[in-house]
Amino acid sequence: MLRRPLLLAGLALAGPPAVRAQRSPGATPPLRLGVDYALVESGLAASLQRAFGADTGIPVKLVASPALAALEALKEGELDAALTNAPRAEAALADQGLAHDRRAIAASEFVLVGPVARVRGKPSVTGRSGVEALIRIRELASAAPDSAGFLSAGDGSGTHLAEQALWRAAGIEPLGPWYVSAAATSSFVARARARGAYALVERGAWAAAGGAPLAVLVEGDPQLAESVHAMRGFRASHPAGKIFVGWIAGGRGHAVVASHRGYWPPG
Repeated sequence: MLRRPLLLAGLALAGPPAVRAQRSPGATPPLRLGVDYALVESGLAASLQRAFGADTGIPVKLVASPALAALEALKEGELDAALTNAPRAEAALADQGLAHDRRAIAASEFVLVGPVARVRGKPSVTGRSGVEALIRIRELASAAPDSAGFLSAGDGSGTHLAEQALWRAAGIEPLGPWYVSAAATSSFVARARARGAYALVERGAWAAAGGAPLAVLVEGDPQLAESVHAMRGFRASHPAGKIFVGWIAGGRGHAVVASHRGYWPPG
């Protein structure tokens, strides 16, 4: 079963009135779509869900979870499709034949954010590459542990996986007390802001909920590029699965992506 699933049943679309009127009590159930937390927090998943429902009359139920949990649920047939930002894990599932029709649907990036008061006058943190920024943050933390806390999503989400890859690239094993995993009580961006901590966050989620006391310190680093994919499961056979992937990876899906802050169609 999904770990810590958040069923967004209230967002499931019943479709246009004409289509709703034709449905019987035995109609096909909503397509179960697993979505990484950041794509829910940014609003992108709901925007795609609404547009797909308006175009097709097919209901979609969003199931929010970390990307790795969503992919595991897809593998086990607990979901019909997934919308995630963990390319290596997705590719491994597709290579095993456990995910079909994996298609790129959006591009974005992860950005490093941090407390404004602590970075003013410190260009050694601001504006550098992600790796260089992490090295500097570790140096600051070693000198004064209370002045440079780093908050990790710590949950197997696409954001967490990107952050872990960046620490590896920097050759650093982050450890407490200055390195803390977030508690799952609210959105990750909101938790980082509440703590006034350094954090790696997803651009779309930041666009939706970011702001003081944090500011973007590193952006545009090719190493922090994000790719969002849609795919359908091998063990689930929802009749709308293929329709959904084709729609979301096509012109209408790309138009929704292009209109949403923090994302752009895949290049």
